[in-house]
Amino acid sequence: MTSATTTDEQPSVLVVWPIRPNAMAQLEQEFRLVHLSSSPDPEALIEAESGDIRGIVSTGERGVSAALIDRLPRLEIVACFGVGYDGIDVGACRQRDVRVTNTPDVLSKEVADMGIGLILMTLRRLAEADRFVRRGAWLEGAMPMGTCVTGKKLGIVGMGRIGQELAKRAQALEMIPAYHNRNRRPDVDLPYFATPVELARWADVLVLACPGGPATHHLVNESVIEALGPQGWLVNISRGSVVDEPALVKALEEGRIRGAGLDVFADEPRVPEALLKMENVVLTPHHASATDETRDAMAQLVVDNLRAHFAGRPLLTAVA
Repeated sequence: MTSATTTDEQPSVLVVWPIRPNAMAQLEQEFRLVHLSSSPDPEALIEAESGDIRGIVSTGERGVSAALIDRLPRLEIVACFGVGYDGIDVGACRQRDVRVTNTPDVLSKEVADMGIGLILMTLRRLAEADRFVRRGAWLEGAMPMGTCVTGKKLGIVGMGRIGQELAKRAQALEMIPAYHNRNRRPDVDLPYFATPVELARWADVLVLACPGGPATHHLVNESVIEALGPQGWLVNISRGSVVDEPALVKALEEGRIRGAGLDVFADEPRVPEALLKMENVVLTPHHASATDETRDAMAQLVVDNLRAHFAGRPLLTAVA
């Protein structure tokens, strides 16, 4: 289906997946929207609209494939709702001179908060404590102890905007942060480790805050997990693809890692059955940026990037 309010002058924008209501209302007013997600026949819709589409709105998870890009000869811009854009074929966009934008900065603090939340929930066993009270177990005796966060060595994989915000919050908790990044950052005054294995060997808690995509696929593998060891915790607020999930599950089952806090998974929304049964694992549904305020700000950035492009102004947050 297409937008009900259209004019010949409005650029046609394909909505692979809708974003926040206020942002969608703005898009409806300023563009001719082609709604892919609600179409009963997406293939027929693309075929009918392919010659008119000049922009795409999508998310990092839903993505935009090279095959779709090839079918849209007038495509000029892909606006991604999310800081991660690994689901978008940026290479295919560059070959066609199609611009790509994402929504960084506005979610960095929120995602870092989630990282700290998962650290506290995992080490202090907060989710487990909630279940303990609810099922009446407290009436039968005290719950086992948690682990102190203060003084723990925090290894951060990925020292971008989120990683830096995470380090600030960790220091407020009197944790000791260090990091691994593709390159050492001269603007970050923290200990640097050249490989994830070296960082994991040093750390008590390893937090993943790096981008997804082929470059970081299974960056945290069996070797990294072994280096973290039976007294270490893993927290993932990046992408499920960054972790070798079967290796992590096996290590947790065998006690070769102490626990985990996971906001992302390899095959979302499907979570391995083994993880669902583990008391030492905290599971959240890819919710790191999921507050009304942050998601609204992300959606507004999508709108503003599209406005800028079609008005001939510089993009606010271009990645390609």
